[in-house]
Amino acid sequence: MEVMEAIKSYENVVAFGRVSNSLEIIRKDIIKINKIAYIDKLIKEYEHILILASGDPCFYGIVEYLNRQNIVIEKIMPGISSFQYMMAKLGKSWQGANLLSLHGREENLDTIKEHKFSIILTDKDNSPSSISKRLYKMGIEGIIYAGFNLSYEDERIIKVNIGEALEDISPLSVVVVENAMD
Repeated sequence: MEVMEAIKSYENVVAFGRVSNSLEIIRKDIIKINKIAYIDKLIKEYEHILILASGDPCFYGIVEYLNRQNIVIEKIMPGISSFQYMMAKLGKSWQGANLLSLHGREENLDTIKEHKFSIILTDKDNSPSSISKRLYKMGIEGIIYAGFNLSYEDERIIKVNIGEALEDISPLSVVVVENAMD
């Protein structure tokens, strides 16, 4: 409710593509951006703006970027993260899970060997199928769950064994690795 009121009351509202599309029913004048770097320009142009991003802005989200740019954040109102949503859909606890992001960055997948569950944010270059292949080459066995377009009408969750063929339906995905540890 607090976020809804902010969307309605702020003079300048900025949102990333899919977020702005889903909010058009509330407000038609949302400034749509596709790259995080555009925020710098808008902050210089407008004194107060509301920035809308999906998920939890504190988990590999926009807060990290704004802090690096020394941009003052007055308030953070987080949403549910894609990995929280995915684990709820799977009915699995994520307590103690290994959390990784390959969304626009590279990370070593070796830590997956040490955890029963690993949750990975992906992008078009680090897709669920490429992660599955990498894990298979590393000798990791178990199951991969790939969630695509989570919380949208075309949401799909696919379950395969590590190394099996996996169709990359969308770059909007989360991977959960259930490691068959000895």
